[in-house]
Amino acid sequence: MDLQKERELIQRAKKNPVEFGQLFYIYYPQIFGYVLRRVADPSTAQDIVAETFLKAYQNLGRFKWRDVSIGNWFYKIATNELRVYFRKSKYAPRSLELLFETDGFEPISDQDLHQEMVDAQTAIERQEQFVAAQKILATLPIKYQEVISLRFVEKKKLSEIALILDKKEGTVKSLVSRALAKLREKLVPLETQPNETTSINTFESQLLIQSQGSYEE
Repeated sequence: MDLQKERELIQRAKKNPVEFGQLFYIYYPQIFGYVLRRVADPSTAQDIVAETFLKAYQNLGRFKWRDVSIGNWFYKIATNELRVYFRKSKYAPRSLELLFETDGFEPISDQDLHQEMVDAQTAIERQEQFVAAQKILATLPIKYQEVISLRFVEKKKLSEIALILDKKEGTVKSLVSRALAKLREKLVPLETQPNETTSINTFESQLLIQSQGSYEE
């Protein structure tokens, strides 16, 4: 969406809950995909994303336009929710239905979220390489999982990651470098296991090879 049009939509959404449904419709697929790839469980991802957009709606009045897409703000909230999820043994999200009950908000979407969850589960079960890669990534500290996921899976620029994580670009660049080094440490011992070779090589080609020249943006 054009930034000017997005800015106008945000201004309307601050005054009218129904307009927020447009933002939900636009950004839900991206945020859901991001969270799903982090937790590898559709039901949990759906809970986390619901909490993400609930908090986004409740705090929209505080959002300050900085000539960058509000999508980065949604990523930031989702990342914070993921931190809470990984720190707690029991995650207790609220529901987007609260918005409908209290403010008349209803997401404008043609998507059948239940069917989406089923389809996502099926996709994950079929993608053994993704599951293997996700398990490797999950062994890293949260700060490294975040930068790897945002940089190489979500294709975010360093400047965008800096906004999402509230860090300087130089710090983000350093985190990405250290995260890749940590991944290499995890991948090398597994390369000697024949049944893991395909998955590991695929993961390495998607992340490590992509890292070459990745700091140009």
